[in-house]
Amino acid sequence: MHPTTMPGRPLGASGLSITPVGLGTWAIGGPWRFGWGPQDDDASIATILAAVDRGIGWIDTAAIYGLGHSEEVVGRALARIPAADRPLVFTKGGRVVPADRPDAEPTDDLRPDTIRPQVEDSLRRLGVERIDLYQFHWPDRTTGTPVEDSWGALARLADEGLVRAIGVCNFDAGLLERAEAVRHVDSLQPPFSLVRRDAGRDVIPWAHAHGTGVIVYSPMQSGILTDGFTAARVGAMAPDDWRRQSVSFAEPGLSRSLTLRDALRPIAVRHGVSVGAIAVAWTLAWPGVTGAIVGARRPDQVDGWVGAGALALDAADLAEIAAAAERTGVGSGPVRPGAGEAE
Repeated sequence: MHPTTMPGRPLGASGLSITPVGLGTWAIGGPWRFGWGPQDDDASIATILAAVDRGIGWIDTAAIYGLGHSEEVVGRALARIPAADRPLVFTKGGRVVPADRPDAEPTDDLRPDTIRPQVEDSLRRLGVERIDLYQFHWPDRTTGTPVEDSWGALARLADEGLVRAIGVCNFDAGLLERAEAVRHVDSLQPPFSLVRRDAGRDVIPWAHAHGTGVIVYSPMQSGILTDGFTAARVGAMAPDDWRRQSVSFAEPGLSRSLTLRDALRPIAVRHGVSVGAIAVAWTLAWPGVTGAIVGARRPDQVDGWVGAGALALDAADLAEIAAAAERTGVGSGPVRPGAGEAE
């Protein structure tokens, strides 16, 4: 395997350098309460191998995706990649369901004595000796554990070498400040796209100011901001695809989002890339954003967005995109990179 070279970016002060785009593996976890319907594990492994071969330098997964199955599939793919070519592996913990009720609503558990077992389970499923970035998936809204206690426990695992860097997902600025007072937050993972821009107003500027790397998720709004998505696709989704229940995929918001997607087409044509690549590149243009997680379930889907990692939108592109976001009235939050820091 001979990966294509893709430039790296420093993930804050963590010491890690990552490619601007990474492969997300939520969908390949297969059926579960918040899954994307049935998946083909062989196709998933082929997709991971194709992503690495195209220069993707990291994979993002989570223990809750498919209740461990996504991590297992990633582990199977890693075993087929020569050690020198293996991507960095990022995973998340803290979201749990009862073993005897796999269809139950996930809850959050960041009690200090549960964190080590969760990390060790992820290590086993992934088949690695150390996790490159371990993240709290959501704030603990279930057990009431103070974030200072949880973050301190994860910091100790980093000191032991079980994980290289530590980060959080879906934290607000207040929780980030509290964690930062205990130990530096290496990375933050917020939702961020042209449809969902609020992170550009608060937590992304916070991370930029504190030397915390930012890895955004759902930059193509779970498929809406891709070339071929249509309203009819929603009706054709598997019955257990979580998107059927999402407000983002319901009218009238869906049609407005697709109108915004269509406004990206002329920009995509000018750059010779897909609309999805433009949507991803827009998130990467924000000060402080290190990388974007982009999902795929087939190798050809990787080809649709991998070019975003080397794409630089110019001032005219960004102005055109901002105007389209304002005109369509989609979402909330700043429409132009850097604007959130001035508001």
